[in-house]
Amino acid sequence: MRPLFFWTIVNILSTSLGGLDLLASAVLILDTDGRIDYANAAAENLLENSFKVLHQQRFIELFTNGERLAAIFAQAMEHQFDLKREDLVLERPAGKPPLQVNLMVTALDDPENPILIELRENVQQMKLDREERLLDQTQANKELIRNLAHEIKNPLGGIRGAAQLLELELPGHGLKELREYTQVIIKESDRLQTLVDRLLAPHRRPQIVGDVNIHEVFERVRSLILAEFPQGLRIVRDYDLSLPEFRGDKEQLIQAVLNIVHNAAQALAPRIAKGDAEIVLRSRIARSITLAKVRYRLALDLHIIDNGPGIPAELKDKIFYPLVSGRDGGSGLGLTLAQTFIQQHSGVIECESRPGCTDFRIMIALP
Repeated sequence: MRPLFFWTIVNILSTSLGGLDLLASAVLILDTDGRIDYANAAAENLLENSFKVLHQQRFIELFTNGERLAAIFAQAMEHQFDLKREDLVLERPAGKPPLQVNLMVTALDDPENPILIELRENVQQMKLDREERLLDQTQANKELIRNLAHEIKNPLGGIRGAAQLLELELPGHGLKELREYTQVIIKESDRLQTLVDRLLAPHRRPQIVGDVNIHEVFERVRSLILAEFPQGLRIVRDYDLSLPEFRGDKEQLIQAVLNIVHNAAQALAPRIAKGDAEIVLRSRIARSITLAKVRYRLALDLHIIDNGPGIPAELKDKIFYPLVSGRDGGSGLGLTLAQTFIQQHSGVIECESRPGCTDFRIMIALP
Protein backbone atom coordinates (compact mmCIF):
# COMPACT_ATOMS: atom_id res chain seq x y z
CA MET A 1 0.00 0.00 0.00
CA ARG A 2 1.42 3.35 -1.05
CA PRO A 3 1.79 6.01 1.68
CA LEU A 4 -0.37 9.08 1.95
CA PHE A 5 2.59 11.27 0.96
CA PHE A 6 2.78 9.48 -2.43
CA TRP A 7 -0.83 10.22 -3.28
CA THR A 8 -0.49 13.78 -2.01
CA ILE A 9 2.39 14.35 -4.40
CA VAL A 10 0.54 12.73 -7.28
CA ASN A 11 -2.47 14.97 -6.66
CA ILE A 12 -0.29 18.08 -6.50
CA LEU A 13 1.52 17.13 -9.68
CA SER A 14 -1.77 16.61 -11.45
CA THR A 15 -2.73 20.20 -10.72
CA SER A 16 0.29 22.44 -10.20
CA LEU A 17 3.87 22.16 -8.98
CA GLY A 18 3.46 25.47 -7.21
CA GLY A 19 1.95 23.73 -4.19
CA LEU A 20 5.27 22.03 -3.47
CA ASP A 21 6.75 25.38 -2.45
CA LEU A 22 4.53 25.19 0.63
CA LEU A 23 6.29 22.07 1.90
CA ALA A 24 9.02 22.36 4.54
CA SER A 25 10.95 19.41 3.07
CA ALA A 26 13.07 19.70 -0.08
CA VAL A 27 11.39 18.22 -3.16
CA LEU A 28 13.06 17.67 -6.54
CA ILE A 29 11.90 16.02 -9.76
CA LEU A 30 14.46 14.39 -12.04
CA ASP A 31 14.29 13.51 -15.71
CA THR A 32 15.38 10.20 -17.23
CA ASP A 33 19.03 11.31 -17.18
CA GLY A 34 18.89 12.19 -13.47
CA ARG A 35 18.90 15.94 -14.19
CA ILE A 36 16.91 18.33 -12.03
CA ASP A 37 13.72 19.40 -13.77
CA TYR A 38 12.07 20.95 -10.72
CA ALA A 39 13.15 22.06 -7.24
CA ASN A 40 10.89 23.66 -4.66
CA ALA A 41 11.87 26.57 -2.42
CA ALA A 42 12.98 24.26 0.42
CA ALA A 43 15.30 22.42 -1.98
CA GLU A 44 16.84 25.73 -3.05
CA ASN A 45 17.49 26.55 0.61
CA LEU A 46 18.92 23.12 1.44
CA LEU A 47 21.19 22.98 -1.61
CA GLU A 48 22.07 26.69 -1.30
CA ASN A 49 21.36 27.41 -4.96
CA SER A 50 18.48 28.87 -6.94
CA PHE A 51 16.47 26.72 -9.31
CA LYS A 52 18.05 28.59 -12.24
CA VAL A 53 21.43 27.26 -11.13
CA LEU A 54 20.16 23.77 -10.25
CA HIS A 55 18.07 23.30 -13.41
CA GLN A 56 19.41 20.53 -15.66
CA GLN A 57 22.28 19.68 -13.33
CA ARG A 58 22.65 15.98 -12.62
CA PHE A 59 21.58 15.55 -9.01
CA ILE A 60 24.25 13.00 -8.09
CA GLU A 61 26.99 15.34 -9.36
CA LEU A 62 26.11 17.84 -6.64
CA PHE A 63 27.79 15.48 -4.17
CA THR A 64 31.21 13.87 -4.04
CA ASN A 65 29.77 10.54 -2.84
CA GLY A 66 26.84 10.16 -5.23
CA GLU A 67 27.40 6.45 -5.93
CA ARG A 68 24.65 5.32 -3.55
CA LEU A 69 22.24 7.85 -5.05
CA ALA A 70 23.03 6.57 -8.53
CA ALA A 71 22.21 3.00 -7.47
CA ILE A 72 18.89 4.07 -5.91
CA PHE A 73 17.92 6.06 -9.02
CA ALA A 74 18.73 3.11 -11.27
CA GLN A 75 16.40 0.94 -9.19
CA ALA A 76 13.69 3.60 -9.43
CA MET A 77 14.07 3.76 -13.23
CA GLU A 78 13.58 0.00 -13.37
CA HIS A 79 10.50 0.31 -11.10
CA GLN A 80 11.99 -2.02 -8.49
CA PHE A 81 10.09 -0.05 -5.85
CA ASP A 82 7.36 2.56 -5.53
CA LEU A 83 8.97 4.30 -2.57
CA LYS A 84 12.38 3.96 -0.92
CA ARG A 85 13.62 5.63 2.27
CA GLU A 86 17.22 5.83 3.44
CA ASP A 87 19.37 7.92 5.78
CA LEU A 88 22.40 9.31 3.96
CA VAL A 89 25.30 11.67 4.55
CA LEU A 90 25.81 13.59 1.32
CA GLU A 91 29.29 15.06 1.01
CA ARG A 92 29.54 18.37 -0.84
CA PRO A 93 32.52 19.97 -2.63
CA ALA A 94 34.10 23.38 -2.03
CA GLY A 95 34.37 22.94 1.73
CA LYS A 96 30.60 22.99 2.32
CA PRO A 97 29.42 20.95 5.32
CA PRO A 98 27.87 17.57 4.49
CA LEU A 99 24.11 17.12 4.48
CA GLN A 100 22.72 14.49 6.86
CA VAL A 101 19.36 13.71 5.33
CA ASN A 102 16.50 11.29 5.28
CA LEU A 103 16.09 10.54 1.57
CA MET A 104 12.74 9.45 0.12
CA VAL A 105 12.68 8.45 -3.55
CA THR A 106 9.37 7.90 -5.32
CA ALA A 107 9.14 6.22 -8.73
CA LEU A 108 6.58 8.15 -10.80
CA ASP A 109 4.55 6.87 -13.74
CA ASP A 110 5.87 9.65 -15.94
CA PRO A 111 8.16 8.74 -18.84
CA GLU A 112 9.79 12.20 -18.89
CA ASN A 113 10.13 12.79 -15.13
CA PRO A 114 10.26 9.35 -13.51
CA ILE A 115 11.87 10.23 -10.17
CA LEU A 116 10.67 12.39 -7.30
CA ILE A 117 13.00 13.05 -4.37
CA GLU A 118 12.16 14.34 -0.92
CA LEU A 119 15.03 15.35 1.40
CA ARG A 120 14.66 16.09 5.10
CA GLU A 121 17.58 17.10 7.23
CA ASN A 122 18.20 14.38 9.79
CA VAL A 123 18.12 16.71 12.78
CA GLN A 124 18.22 13.91 15.33
CA GLN A 125 21.37 12.38 13.84
CA MET A 126 23.01 15.79 13.66
CA LYS A 127 22.15 16.35 17.32
CA LEU A 128 23.59 12.98 18.33
CA ASP A 129 26.81 13.66 16.42
CA ARG A 130 27.12 17.10 18.04
CA GLU A 131 26.59 15.64 21.51
CA GLU A 132 29.15 12.91 20.84
CA ARG A 133 31.70 15.53 19.80
CA LEU A 134 30.95 17.52 22.96
CA LEU A 135 31.43 14.45 25.15
CA ASP A 136 34.69 13.52 23.43
CA GLN A 137 35.88 17.11 23.71
CA THR A 138 35.01 17.30 27.41
CA GLN A 139 36.76 14.01 28.15
CA ALA A 140 39.85 15.22 26.30
CA ASN A 141 39.66 18.49 28.24
CA LYS A 142 39.53 16.60 31.53
CA GLU A 143 42.65 14.60 30.72
CA LEU A 144 44.47 17.67 29.46
CA ILE A 145 43.54 19.70 32.53
CA ARG A 146 44.53 17.00 34.99
CA ASN A 147 47.88 16.35 33.34
CA LEU A 148 48.67 20.03 32.78
CA ALA A 149 47.66 21.06 36.29
CA HIS A 150 49.81 18.41 37.93
CA GLU A 151 52.76 19.27 35.67
CA ILE A 152 52.44 22.94 36.63
CA LYS A 153 51.74 22.48 40.32
CA ASN A 154 54.98 20.79 41.42
CA PRO A 155 57.49 23.24 39.88
CA LEU A 156 55.24 26.13 40.90
CA GLY A 157 55.61 25.23 44.56
CA GLY A 158 59.37 25.06 44.11
CA ILE A 159 59.50 28.49 42.44
CA ARG A 160 57.45 30.07 45.24
CA GLY A 161 59.54 28.45 47.96
CA ALA A 162 62.81 29.51 46.30
CA ALA A 163 61.58 33.11 46.04
CA GLN A 164 60.67 33.14 49.75
CA LEU A 165 64.10 31.77 50.72
CA LEU A 166 65.81 34.30 48.47
CA GLU A 167 63.89 37.15 50.10
CA LEU A 168 65.01 35.99 53.56
CA GLU A 169 68.64 36.06 52.43
CA LEU A 170 68.47 39.65 51.15
CA PRO A 171 70.09 42.34 53.35
CA GLY A 172 67.65 44.58 55.14
CA HIS A 173 68.73 47.90 53.59
CA GLY A 174 69.26 49.24 50.09
CA LEU A 175 67.74 46.33 48.23
CA LYS A 176 64.08 47.32 48.18
CA GLU A 177 63.88 46.77 44.40
CA LEU A 178 65.08 43.19 44.76
CA ARG A 179 62.45 42.52 47.41
CA GLU A 180 59.83 43.83 45.00
CA TYR A 181 61.04 41.30 42.45
CA THR A 182 60.73 38.41 44.88
CA GLN A 183 57.24 39.61 45.83
CA VAL A 184 56.28 39.60 42.15
CA ILE A 185 57.45 35.98 41.87
CA ILE A 186 55.52 34.97 45.00
CA LYS A 187 52.30 36.76 44.00
CA GLU A 188 52.36 35.42 40.44
CA SER A 189 53.02 31.92 41.78
CA ASP A 190 49.98 32.30 44.06
CA ARG A 191 47.88 33.48 41.12
CA LEU A 192 48.90 30.48 39.05
CA GLN A 193 48.23 28.20 42.01
CA THR A 194 44.69 29.58 42.22
CA LEU A 195 44.23 28.92 38.50
CA VAL A 196 45.46 25.34 38.87
CA ASP A 197 43.12 24.80 41.84
CA ARG A 198 40.20 26.01 39.72
CA LEU A 199 41.19 23.65 36.93
CA LEU A 200 41.26 20.70 39.31
CA ALA A 201 38.20 21.69 41.36
CA PRO A 202 35.58 19.63 39.46
CA HIS A 203 37.71 16.50 39.75
CA ARG A 204 38.60 16.88 43.42
CA ARG A 205 35.35 17.59 45.19
CA PRO A 206 32.84 14.71 45.32
CA GLN A 207 29.25 15.43 44.44
CA ILE A 208 26.94 16.26 47.34
CA VAL A 209 23.69 14.81 46.10
CA GLY A 210 20.28 15.85 47.34
CA ASP A 211 16.84 16.90 46.11
CA VAL A 212 17.10 19.90 43.78
CA ASN A 213 14.43 22.31 42.58
CA ILE A 214 15.84 23.89 39.43
CA HIS A 215 13.92 27.11 40.04
CA GLU A 216 15.71 27.57 43.35
CA VAL A 217 18.95 27.33 41.37
CA PHE A 218 17.71 29.95 38.90
CA GLU A 219 16.52 32.25 41.67
CA ARG A 220 19.85 32.06 43.50
CA VAL A 221 21.72 32.94 40.31
CA ARG A 222 19.25 35.72 39.51
CA SER A 223 19.76 37.37 42.88
CA LEU A 224 23.57 37.16 42.60
CA ILE A 225 23.62 38.70 39.12
CA LEU A 226 21.19 41.50 39.98
CA ALA A 227 23.27 42.33 43.04
CA GLU A 228 26.30 42.80 40.76
CA PHE A 229 24.36 44.53 37.94
CA PRO A 230 21.56 46.44 39.72
CA GLN A 231 20.90 48.91 36.89
CA GLY A 232 20.20 48.45 33.18
CA LEU A 233 19.73 44.67 33.25
CA ARG A 234 16.37 42.89 33.26
CA ILE A 235 16.24 39.18 34.08
CA VAL A 236 12.99 37.60 32.89
CA ARG A 237 11.61 34.49 34.58
CA ASP A 238 9.90 32.08 32.16
CA TYR A 239 9.36 29.04 34.37
CA ASP A 240 7.31 25.89 34.08
CA LEU A 241 6.45 25.52 37.77
CA SER A 242 5.26 21.94 37.27
CA LEU A 243 8.82 20.65 36.80
CA PRO A 244 9.70 17.93 39.31
CA GLU A 245 12.57 17.95 41.76
CA PHE A 246 15.48 15.68 40.92
CA ARG A 247 18.62 14.31 42.54
CA GLY A 248 21.73 16.40 42.03
CA ASP A 249 24.44 18.58 43.49
CA LYS A 250 22.78 21.95 44.02
CA GLU A 251 26.01 23.89 44.47
CA GLN A 252 27.49 22.50 41.26
CA LEU A 253 24.33 23.39 39.35
CA ILE A 254 24.31 26.92 40.80
CA GLN A 255 27.94 27.35 39.74
CA ALA A 256 27.24 26.03 36.22
CA VAL A 257 24.25 28.33 35.66
CA LEU A 258 26.01 31.26 37.32
CA ASN A 259 29.01 30.91 34.99
CA ILE A 260 26.77 31.10 31.92
CA VAL A 261 24.60 33.96 33.20
CA HIS A 262 27.61 35.93 34.41
CA ASN A 263 29.25 35.59 30.98
CA ALA A 264 26.01 36.81 29.39
CA ALA A 265 25.82 39.81 31.72
CA GLN A 266 29.41 40.79 30.93
CA ALA A 267 28.75 40.48 27.18
CA LEU A 268 25.73 42.77 27.66
CA ALA A 269 27.82 45.65 29.06
CA PRO A 270 26.98 48.08 26.19
CA ARG A 271 23.27 47.31 26.47
CA ILE A 272 23.38 47.57 30.27
CA ALA A 273 24.82 51.06 29.81
CA LYS A 274 21.87 51.87 27.50
CA GLY A 275 19.41 50.27 29.92
CA ASP A 276 17.90 47.65 27.57
CA ALA A 277 19.87 44.51 28.44
CA GLU A 278 17.81 41.36 28.99
CA ILE A 279 18.47 37.80 30.06
CA VAL A 280 15.70 35.19 29.98
CA LEU A 281 15.78 32.18 32.32
CA ARG A 282 13.46 29.56 30.85
CA SER A 283 12.55 26.10 32.15
CA ARG A 284 10.62 23.43 30.30
CA ILE A 285 10.27 19.67 30.15
CA ALA A 286 11.48 17.69 27.13
CA ARG A 287 10.26 14.21 26.25
CA SER A 288 11.96 11.26 24.54
CA ILE A 289 15.44 12.79 24.62
CA THR A 290 18.72 11.04 23.77
CA LEU A 291 21.73 12.21 25.78
CA ALA A 292 25.14 10.56 25.47
CA LYS A 293 23.55 7.76 23.41
CA VAL A 294 21.08 6.95 26.20
CA ARG A 295 17.36 7.43 25.67
CA TYR A 296 15.47 9.20 28.47
CA ARG A 297 11.73 9.56 28.81
CA LEU A 298 12.03 13.02 30.37
CA ALA A 299 14.67 15.73 30.65
CA LEU A 300 14.90 19.26 31.97
CA ASP A 301 15.10 21.69 29.05
CA LEU A 302 16.66 24.91 30.39
CA HIS A 303 17.52 28.03 28.40
CA ILE A 304 19.61 31.09 29.24
CA ILE A 305 18.95 33.65 26.50
CA ASP A 306 20.45 37.11 26.18
CA ASN A 307 20.05 39.94 23.67
CA GLY A 308 23.76 40.69 23.44
CA PRO A 309 26.08 40.92 20.42
CA GLY A 310 26.43 37.17 20.00
CA ILE A 311 29.50 34.94 20.11
CA PRO A 312 32.18 35.74 17.50
CA ALA A 313 32.17 33.21 14.66
CA GLU A 314 35.79 32.21 15.30
CA LEU A 315 34.93 31.21 18.90
CA LYS A 316 31.63 29.37 18.38
CA ASP A 317 33.21 25.93 18.11
CA LYS A 318 35.72 26.57 20.91
CA ILE A 319 33.72 28.16 23.72
CA PHE A 320 33.80 25.02 25.89
CA TYR A 321 37.56 24.59 25.51
CA PRO A 322 39.60 25.46 28.62
CA LEU A 323 41.41 28.80 28.65
CA VAL A 324 39.41 30.13 25.66
CA SER A 325 37.82 33.49 26.44
CA GLY A 326 36.01 36.07 24.35
CA ARG A 327 36.90 39.02 26.56
CA ASP A 328 40.03 40.63 27.93
CA GLY A 329 40.91 39.42 31.39
CA GLY A 330 38.70 36.32 31.20
CA SER A 331 40.10 33.06 32.55
CA GLY A 332 38.41 30.92 29.90
CA LEU A 333 37.32 28.39 32.53
CA GLY A 334 33.69 29.34 33.22
CA LEU A 335 32.03 27.44 30.37
CA THR A 336 34.47 24.52 30.66
CA LEU A 337 33.53 24.04 34.32
CA ALA A 338 29.83 24.54 33.55
CA GLN A 339 29.94 21.80 30.89
CA THR A 340 31.79 19.47 33.28
CA PHE A 341 29.26 20.01 36.09
CA ILE A 342 26.25 19.48 33.80
CA GLN A 343 27.74 16.34 32.28
CA GLN A 344 28.22 15.00 35.83
CA HIS A 345 24.40 15.29 36.02
CA SER A 346 23.85 13.22 32.84
CA GLY A 347 23.33 16.35 30.82
CA VAL A 348 24.84 18.57 28.16
CA ILE A 349 25.09 22.27 27.32
CA GLU A 350 24.58 23.47 23.74
CA CYS A 351 24.73 26.97 22.32
CA GLU A 352 23.10 28.78 19.41
CA SER A 353 24.20 32.34 18.82
CA ARG A 354 23.61 35.18 16.41
CA PRO A 355 23.76 38.96 16.86
CA GLY A 356 20.98 39.97 19.23
CA CYS A 357 20.30 36.47 20.59
CA THR A 358 22.52 33.92 22.31
CA ASP A 359 20.79 30.83 23.67
CA PHE A 360 22.59 28.42 26.00
CA ARG A 361 20.49 25.27 26.29
CA ILE A 362 21.04 22.96 29.26
CA MET A 363 19.56 19.46 29.03
CA ILE A 364 19.54 17.34 32.20
CA ALA A 365 18.18 13.81 32.14
CA LEU A 366 15.45 12.88 34.62
CA PRO A 367 15.16 9.28 35.85
